[in-house]
Amino acid sequence: MARFFNVSGRCRPDDHYMLPPGPRLPMVKDLVDRKAYFVLHAPRQVGKSTTLYTVARELTREGRYAAILVSMEVGAGRASDPDAAELALLSDWRADIRDQLPVELQPPPWPRAPSGQRIGAALEAWSRACPRPLVVFLDEIDSLKDEMLISVLRQLRSGFGRRPEGFPWSLALCGMRDVRDYKVKSGGSERLTTASPFNIKDDSLTLQNFTLAEVGTLYQQHTADTGQVFLPEAVSRAFELTSGQPWLVNALARQITQVAVRDRQTSIVATDV
Repeated sequence: MARFFNVSGRCRPDDHYMLPPGPRLPMVKDLVDRKAYFVLHAPRQVGKSTTLYTVARELTREGRYAAILVSMEVGAGRASDPDAAELALLSDWRADIRDQLPVELQPPPWPRAPSGQRIGAALEAWSRACPRPLVVFLDEIDSLKDEMLISVLRQLRSGFGRRPEGFPWSLALCGMRDVRDYKVKSGGSERLTTASPFNIKDDSLTLQNFTLAEVGTLYQQHTADTGQVFLPEAVSRAFELTSGQPWLVNALARQITQVAVRDRQTSIVATDV
């Protein structure tokens, strides 16, 4: 199947045009090597999940780590029942793990643990059983609210001292906000009612919009695959209209190439944009 410009969900290199993650987040692998716990925060649809997913696959493929991206979003629908939220999260993680890691790197059965300790117990059991250092990226962390968010952050902080044998070697929280900006109530001004629930972070990273050169590089992939050229004036106009916001850059190109200018022999000019 031919690749295309993606506007829904994570990008996959076999299916979609995408920029390599390394230049966008050059510090991640260094932080992992240093056993760091860190935060990646940026607005929606700038490529956070795609970037961390790709980095996790690269780390695992290189053979030193077992690296995984799992989502915390399933727990958001059960904020009033932390017990059910933890069970839902661990069940959802299991599916992601089966999809991303070979059998020998997958965790043992999740251990029995009291409510409010299941996430930490699962990460500890997996870290002790895994033949490689475990690297975990927790996506959509700020979809959790209230006591559930506090509970997860405290479990991570509690296990931090047991790493790397008894807790993940490196771990990242991925969301729209830095930890210092997490609020107990969505849209409210109240801060988390706890002292530094994640004071173990080494660094906070963010993703910027694409540069003009990066927009050109992305659009050039379409040219390489199909022969259809985005003229420099079209690339400049696309950058001007989108400010390099990744979803807009992809959505605009998708509309042009799939609707407005379907003839691959026709070059794309500024007026098409």
